[in-house]
Amino acid sequence: MSRTILVTGGAGFIGSHYVRYLIQYHPDVEVINADALRYSANLLNLAEVADHPRYRFVNVDLADQPAVERLFQRKIDEVIHFAAESHVDRSIEGAEMFIRSNIIGTYYLLEAVKKAEVEKMVHISTDEVYGSVSTGRAKEHSPLAPSNPYSATKASSDLLCQSYVNTYGLPVVITRCTNNYGPNQHPEKLIPCLILRALENRPLPIYGDGSQERDWIHVWDHCVAIDRVRRYGKAGKVYHIGAEHTITNLEVARRICTLLGKPHSLIQHVDDRPGHDLRYSLDTSKTREELGWLPMISFDRGLKETVGWYRRQQDWWEAVRSKAYRRPMEGGEWR
Repeated sequence: MSRTILVTGGAGFIGSHYVRYLIQYHPDVEVINADALRYSANLLNLAEVADHPRYRFVNVDLADQPAVERLFQRKIDEVIHFAAESHVDRSIEGAEMFIRSNIIGTYYLLEAVKKAEVEKMVHISTDEVYGSVSTGRAKEHSPLAPSNPYSATKASSDLLCQSYVNTYGLPVVITRCTNNYGPNQHPEKLIPCLILRALENRPLPIYGDGSQERDWIHVWDHCVAIDRVRRYGKAGKVYHIGAEHTITNLEVARRICTLLGKPHSLIQHVDDRPGHDLRYSLDTSKTREELGWLPMISFDRGLKETVGWYRRQQDWWEAVRSKAYRRPMEGGEWR
């Protein structure tokens, strides 16, 4: 029997990979992709499934309550909630859009899920809600200590979800993941930004001394973990997803230069941003033990493949830079 899964933010980086994952590995699933198509959304990421009979795209802003209610007039069995404003620098420049999308949008979605009696909702969050983790790894019960407007709005949406579990018995599961990388990521993010600038022999900007540590996980490993959580995760629980191997931003830049045969002298240190967390790291033992998940793509392999993808996909990233991938359709939808 066919099941319908609503993926919010499915035109974004991680969401688009997960949409393709569902179509490829779950022939009994129909996917509705609801996306507001903000600047970082890219329907080119979904070109291979755009005409698939089990896929449908709907242009929806989750902060528009009537639009969300119309979305749920059809039968929806599960919800995977990726939709969010996610770039820290942009949140520092102005937090209003982050509050609107990440908090208000999540609230309207939770209300609709409650009324529609959806079987399960997976809320995709971030390791940044814990703030900087000086030593060791944050656990699912570690206190939330967001350091910037983006992470504060994500922590707020996490708490909203947990409140709906506790108050209304809503079947919501929360995942918190470390930094993602891989094909199709928007050029404003660290790894694609460094790759593209290196390809063009432009300076590679690194905040401060570059000693900030991140735990990088390939987007495909993240998608596999999300699907395990969707299928087997328990309502009300938080699951961590990560590779448990941190690396400094400076070392990432150096490895990209080496892979592209570029001099390390391209690396340029710039003034650090306000509230920049020094280190993120998650304990993923619960996810690994309860759900039987392990990351399969090493950072060395994944970075090499990602660099190769961007070298081959100049048409893609030039279209992203020019926003030429946004084409209106009839009925308020896009293709």
